[in-house]
Amino acid sequence: MSISSSTSLRSSPISATLERRLEAVENTRANNVSFEQTKEKIRKMLLEKVELSVSAYDTSWVAMVPSPSSQTAPLFPQCLSWLLENQHEDGSWGLDHHPSLKKDMLSSTLACVLALKKWGTGERQISKGLQFIELHSASVTDETMEKPAGFDIIFPGMVEYARDLNLVIPLGSQVVDAMIQKRDLDLTSESFSRGREAYLAYVLEGTRKIQHWDLVAKYQRRNGSLFDSPATTAAAFTQFRNDGCLRYLSSLFQKFDSAVPTVYPFDQYARLSIIDTLESLGIDRDFKNEIRSVLDETYRCYLRGDEEICLDLATCALAFRLLLAHGYDVSYDPLKPFAEESGFSNTLEGYLKNTVSVLELFKAAQSYPHESALKEQCLWTKQYLEMELSNWPITSARDQYLKKEVEDALAFPPYASLERLDHRRRLLRGFCLENTRVMKTSYCFLNVCSSDILNLAVEDFNFCQSIHGEEMKRLDRWIVGNRLQELKFARQKLAYCYFSGAATLFTPELSDARVSWAKGGVLTTVIDDFFDVGASKEEMENLIHLVEKWDLNCVPEYCSEQVEIIFSVLRDTILETGEKAFVYQGRSVTHHIVKIWLDLLKSMLREAEWSSEKATPSLEDYMENAYVSFALGPIVLPATYLIGPLMSEETIGSPEYNQLYKLMSTMGRLLNDIQGFKRESAQGKLNGVSLHMIHDQDNRSKEEEVIECVKGMAERKRVELQKLVLEEKGSVVPRECKEAFLKMSKVLNLFYRKDDGFTSQDLMSVVKSVMYEPVTLQDESLT
Repeated sequence: MSISSSTSLRSSPISATLERRLEAVENTRANNVSFEQTKEKIRKMLLEKVELSVSAYDTSWVAMVPSPSSQTAPLFPQCLSWLLENQHEDGSWGLDHHPSLKKDMLSSTLACVLALKKWGTGERQISKGLQFIELHSASVTDETMEKPAGFDIIFPGMVEYARDLNLVIPLGSQVVDAMIQKRDLDLTSESFSRGREAYLAYVLEGTRKIQHWDLVAKYQRRNGSLFDSPATTAAAFTQFRNDGCLRYLSSLFQKFDSAVPTVYPFDQYARLSIIDTLESLGIDRDFKNEIRSVLDETYRCYLRGDEEICLDLATCALAFRLLLAHGYDVSYDPLKPFAEESGFSNTLEGYLKNTVSVLELFKAAQSYPHESALKEQCLWTKQYLEMELSNWPITSARDQYLKKEVEDALAFPPYASLERLDHRRRLLRGFCLENTRVMKTSYCFLNVCSSDILNLAVEDFNFCQSIHGEEMKRLDRWIVGNRLQELKFARQKLAYCYFSGAATLFTPELSDARVSWAKGGVLTTVIDDFFDVGASKEEMENLIHLVEKWDLNCVPEYCSEQVEIIFSVLRDTILETGEKAFVYQGRSVTHHIVKIWLDLLKSMLREAEWSSEKATPSLEDYMENAYVSFALGPIVLPATYLIGPLMSEETIGSPEYNQLYKLMSTMGRLLNDIQGFKRESAQGKLNGVSLHMIHDQDNRSKEEEVIECVKGMAERKRVELQKLVLEEKGSVVPRECKEAFLKMSKVLNLFYRKDDGFTSQDLMSVVKSVMYEPVTLQDESLT
């Protein structure tokens, strides 16, 4: 559902007070013309072809292409006209951007000067261009400035070409000699590799005198281009007269009038990046139709091996990750060559040490961890990124942002990351509004406005947070109204319980699921403490009997006030959840919710009996009971009824549904047992780790070895769960409902990274920031 649709909110059985507030806020947002215009602009970003900025550098190389019928005339005179008309006041050509990209402006300016000189036109523009080069000549050898790809080969090559044209470049002989010497050393000193071979073909503009077509032809794409680069393809046609190159160059002017971008086509990566950004900021739900349209097209291209996707590592990895996350049946075969670092090194991206490509490969590998090839890919990409961080050059705002993105990717694995934490972190780390990127030259997306996306994300985050605050107030009143605070033995953990749902099921229309999740968490904590330290055997059995009997027509018989408090709130909560679920499901599911709670109570009683009898169950008996007693059933299972999709009796009774529950709960139990092992051992309690040691037949395993073994078991359960959630073929559980199990597994991995739940001060700080601290940005962040 879209939060922009007030009717979708009315159709959900949210409490009347909250519903009225939601509608009031929604109406305000709907009437905000600027807000709606922003969303419409983002929709257009997704549905329309992405427009790249004009590249003066590439246009100049296309302008230098001679006509096949006459070597003294340009094949594309319109490009020459564009150069004459688009010089900046300071004599340069190229984008106006950060001073650290001065080398890019020098490269573009020199290329434009060469094109004008070649055809004997634009003396005034040539003179101004040479003045700009002379004024900024120190930047040519300044190693602190960002270099366009291939600058150390292409720029000296252009200087040599200027000599052929009898054009003196005002750089100074020492600078020129040093550049050419370094270039020649680069060209002759390195050993051969496929990555280097691809690189030399890519920088053909600077190596045109030493290249042979047979070394270049292997990189020609079906559209006739080399690397989808107009500049490289223009240099190749000028030198080799290849028909495919001519076909590509001619096709550019069916799309563009008189100037070309630095890469074409480039639509797939740009639009996939927008989708990834929208999802990473939590605002993708407003654009589901547009996202589906883009991904449908991407899927068709992926299946047929479209070169725009499969020959670009970053695009291929990003497409794989997004398609997989959205339920498309995709093969990881295109990524297999990069299972080892050597496969990456053999590519152009590998030779250029393209960090963005490695980061996308890392993320893709993490999204599908049960394939051995991608496990290897995950290992080497992680090590690669860690090495890059140790020596990261910061030359622009984009460098700073990319560094932080790599740090976050390494520090916060997706299996232990909660969506709302990720959204807030990305907003506050300084969402990169710098739209300029650099390949052989700089470029930007003309119809992609990062500030629009950022403004929408900030407003949406704070809007959802305000709703969460209202729900928390209701839950506080619920606790007091049901006297739960009077149970002195019980831990009061509402903030954590609500946070675990709000950080994952965060959208307004999931209010009922969120509240059910939180109440389930509060009650399971209370009941766990009741069976653990607060109840006699009689009270335990009394509570179970009341739930088992479930007679709403007679007055319950309580053996204590504690039982009365617990059963009363449990009964009312089950009935409330059942009533809400009926609206979503169109049938009564209360009997199932009762059974979920009854199974939990019986499992807790069994553990209490083992403890009182000092029994030592087998590891199998313990785990079969322990995954239920871990108490995730009453939290997650009722919430799946309130997410939206229909859940039939057949679905609830399916092996898939029960396996999702068991994998999630078993993983959680094992993580809990690892973290609580020492404390529970000191208290004389059994858990999975201690039972492993007790039942070790050889009695040789050390504590550290057993813990590592149990960690491995938990990890395997996590991977199995992720695989089952992603599996579409033969699945009967709706994807949105399966995601709830995966979301809880992420909560558990986050909560148990340091302590055995509910005790980390760092975690409490995170809870407060997500729940109560609105996102605010400085005005300069939005410019």
